[in-house]
Amino acid sequence: MTNHSSSPLQPSAVIFIVGVLLFLVYGCAGATDTTRLLVFSKTAGFRHSSIPAGQEMFRRLAAEHDFQVDFSEDATVFNQEDLSRYRVVVFLSTTGDILDAGQQRELERYLEAGGNWLGIHAAADTEYDWPWYNSLVGAYFSGHPRGTPEATLRVIEADHPSTAHLPKAWTRSDEWYNYKSIQEDLQVVMLLDESTYSGGTNGDRHPIAWYKPFHNGRMFYTGLGHTEASYQEPAFVAHIAGALRYLLANDRPLEYARDRP
Repeated sequence: MTNHSSSPLQPSAVIFIVGVLLFLVYGCAGATDTTRLLVFSKTAGFRHSSIPAGQEMFRRLAAEHDFQVDFSEDATVFNQEDLSRYRVVVFLSTTGDILDAGQQRELERYLEAGGNWLGIHAAADTEYDWPWYNSLVGAYFSGHPRGTPEATLRVIEADHPSTAHLPKAWTRSDEWYNYKSIQEDLQVVMLLDESTYSGGTNGDRHPIAWYKPFHNGRMFYTGLGHTEASYQEPAFVAHIAGALRYLLANDRPLEYARDRP
């Protein structure tokens, strides 16, 4: 099924999206000499066929709006020298146990130093035995209904950069995750309306996208992005661009402390 929105973008959507893109061009440039993102897509479980489409979306954003992006599935990149190059680390539909103990500690140190993290879709289906990661991602995947049914999302924080372009009720098709181990400190921007599809298990407060400050950095997670079509969908791309805008507004320079024993 092809992703689509049955509700047109609000009249202000074009202005907002242009504003996001101008921020990526000009606002990011002042923070560092070169704004650079790492998109990490290693999988040790299910592998989403949409990962290449997601990578291409980030390439388009980088090429069109003057920031740099690197792609990797090599977990050895999780060391201080490499991570200190990046303003944002993106987990693009990662799955399973993808980092060893030393690499886990380096991601912890990166957030403690003021780094930022973006999780997309199956980032919640990752590292189930690492409690710190549960705190970072905010919730773990616990299942989903069959297929990619149409459902309605309810925007509950309309002034966040990730949602400001969206209608209050956004209807589209995707793979709708149910969650477990949901953290209490999530600042939810969108809920999934379980009355509009079958198979939801999180009730009338089913979170689907959220953010929070984390250590000295910031995190954002969205459960959207299962399908290849998502990464060509203007409203979804603007959702990701807005998430980046929120993360990149953290202009704290990375300051690594001496590692704990």
